[in-house]
Amino acid sequence: MMEAENSNRTRIIGLRLTPEEYAKMERRWKSSTCRKLSDYIRKHLFNKPIVTTYRNQSLDDFMEESIVLRSELNAIGNNINQAVKKLHTLQQIPEFRNWIISYNLDKKILFNKVEEIKKHIQKITDKWLQS
Repeated sequence: MMEAENSNRTRIIGLRLTPEEYAKMERRWKSSTCRKLSDYIRKHLFNKPIVTTYRNQSLDDFMEESIVLRSELNAIGNNINQAVKKLHTLQQIPEFRNWIISYNLDKKILFNKVEEIKKHIQKITDKWLQS
């Protein structure tokens, strides 16, 4: 649909603006959800609704880091589970049995903390997406 719509756009309009006019238009465009300046101008020209947002850059940065952290925590959890499955095959050795018991307690604590972090990240994500 989008390609067909763009292929019909064969007419170009040249428009000159002062630096102040351009700066004002660019600020409004960047505060909108339009990805391209031409989309913003087209919506404005044809009186279509323009969705504007206010994003807190530090919150955006935090969210990016949190998303990466969540992925890393999931990967760590998967790696730990794989290692323990392998160690369960070695239960005949008494030291491994003790280690596995200790590990299981530590794993429960770690996973509970990871779940807490995930819940906090999800709450922040939900707020972030609403702004």
